[in-house]
Amino acid sequence: MEQTLVILKPEIIARGLVGRILQRLEDKGLRIRDLVLKQLERDTVEAHYAHHASRPFFPDLVDYMISGPVVLAVVEGPQAIAVVRNLCGHTNPAEAAPGTIRGDFSIELPANAIHASDSPEAAQAEIQRFFG
Repeated sequence: MEQTLVILKPEIIARGLVGRILQRLEDKGLRIRDLVLKQLERDTVEAHYAHHASRPFFPDLVDYMISGPVVLAVVEGPQAIAVVRNLCGHTNPAEAAPGTIRGDFSIELPANAIHASDSPEAAQAEIQRFFG
């Protein structure tokens, strides 16, 4: 079984959409192995998005991710990384197809509803970062 990290971003918690999004993951056949509601620390978010540190949107992304609690989940299933990323939709919600999480629940960056690991290596590092 492959595992991936999912982060439901602050606007999802504020809008009361956590259950609906987790249900989509479970409806697809994925299993939630670990789940926590947490307020992230700035240094953790900066480390998580370090690959974007030189990009102009980085400060706004970090500020957004610490603006409220997030839900962190370890999700597993066959091809979990690809399956979850497909369910998420395009990173830019304006380009995300209807029926995807971003296409249905978000409008603009950085508030694009959900983060999902993009590779087995990233999933392993991200799960370690947030769950130890």
